[in-house]
Amino acid sequence: MKKLVTFLLLVISFFAVAQDIKVTTKDNDLKLAALPYYNYGKGLGITSPDSLFQLNIRFRMQNRVTYIQNEDADPAYSGEIRRLRLRFDGYVGNPHFLYVIQLSFAPGDVGEIQDGENINIIRDAAVFYRPNKHWSFLFGQTKLPGNRQRVNSSGALQLTDRSINNARFTIDRDFGFQAYYLNENKDKFSYNVKTAITTGEGRNWTKSADDGVALTGKLELMPFGSFKKDGTNFEGDVAREEKPKLLLSGAFHQNNLARRTQGQLGSDLFEQKTMKSVLLDAMFKYNGWAFMSSYMSRSAKDPIAFNPDDITEFNYVPVGSGMDYQLSYVFPTNYEIIGRFSTQNMHDDIKALTPDSKQYSLGVTKYLWEHAFKLQGEVTLSDMNYFDGSNKQNWYVRFQLEIGI
Repeated sequence: MKKLVTFLLLVISFFAVAQDIKVTTKDNDLKLAALPYYNYGKGLGITSPDSLFQLNIRFRMQNRVTYIQNEDADPAYSGEIRRLRLRFDGYVGNPHFLYVIQLSFAPGDVGEIQDGENINIIRDAAVFYRPNKHWSFLFGQTKLPGNRQRVNSSGALQLTDRSINNARFTIDRDFGFQAYYLNENKDKFSYNVKTAITTGEGRNWTKSADDGVALTGKLELMPFGSFKKDGTNFEGDVAREEKPKLLLSGAFHQNNLARRTQGQLGSDLFEQKTMKSVLLDAMFKYNGWAFMSSYMSRSAKDPIAFNPDDITEFNYVPVGSGMDYQLSYVFPTNYEIIGRFSTQNMHDDIKALTPDSKQYSLGVTKYLWEHAFKLQGEVTLSDMNYFDGSNKQNWYVRFQLEIGI
């Protein structure tokens, strides 16, 4: 690890000396590769008279009400502030050196306060060095370069939540180093290479340390050139691409000696496990139409972990794989219809513990100010098949309002 840190510092020093390509404040309208927040407008900005300091302030919130009908349970409804986020970004001293901070305040974001656990208010806290428009180096806590649905902000989703496969197999925020090389061109072949070396324990981890690290690598290909308005960073073709645009990407992630059931997420494992994830995505947009498909998988040797003090108590790594398919069309009136179908198959080692699933979702969205201000309606059915041959179906209907700057 010490050799890695030394290497990264040498690389950064090299670019600091060798690069004479100027990065302007306009370039830093925070197109930060590791933080693909959807931006419509620039938020509230402050720049010092000497241009040595810049601060942008943004917020967003999601308010929702849901009617829930689970099999073998009474109907219920819930109303909640699902997400409430505050974001600060800008640069200090020089536009090459940027920062981003994102805080979360909704109960669903922060989670329940438990003895010995940290309060998860901090989502992102990272410093970037951008020697030119191609390279970005990051140190801090933020999202890993994983599957498209996770990397995209929850404010840039077409439906009110991500899929069942994202919930099970995604890789999430982590603390460490990231290095990106971006080569995007409007009308010709483009590609991005993204890498990360992180702790593997997820955000705001302060429990016992170990010598396990997580390694992530991702390649993104855009055969027909880059998307309008950084369109890979939001779902649906609200920008109405005038030419067909395609994104193909693949990521591999290995989390060595992970301490949590889902790597960066989940409860604490009774035994540390090494996990491997494969994350493949395709995105196509043209003239209001958008199609997305994803494959996600996680594997681990001996995924069941037993409590050494009580062999009858155990937990497990959710190993398996799944596919998502999502199709949508945005009408010129800014109404959109969306359909998504997901399948999820768990590994034989844990089939007796958790079901295989299918999920069907249908949504309607009205964009008032692109993704920054929208009304969303959704109905979702989950179909679960258990090891003993039984079946259970749950469904919900939801209305959500998203607003932000």
